[in-house]
Amino acid sequence: MTRSWDWTTGEGLLGLDNPEEWDAAFERGERSLGTAAIGLAFNCPLEDASPRIVRATQLPDTDQRGFAFTAVGTAARLNGALTPELYEVLRAAGPGRKSIAGTRSTTP
Repeated sequence: MTRSWDWTTGEGLLGLDNPEEWDAAFERGERSLGTAAIGLAFNCPLEDASPRIVRATQLPDTDQRGFAFTAVGTAARLNGALTPELYEVLRAAGPGRKSIAGTRSTTP
């Protein structure tokens, strides 16, 4: 069965189960890489998904970075632990940083 992912809209990417396909999309500069990282967290062994999730947390697009951090949480929930690299990403983000949520606040 051939699967088709829509990298522009993100359609189907929560079902992504091929880390090499994520790598190729990253090299092409596709959109929706954070969304696809969630798919990898759901569908791949943590060791395979982790390096891609780490890269997704460094994407320039704020929304896609947010989805990458959702992928970190998904991986933690499904596996009960994270890789050292994912723990490091969370430590680096830290509670004191200007978080994605904090930068979107509408509070004066």
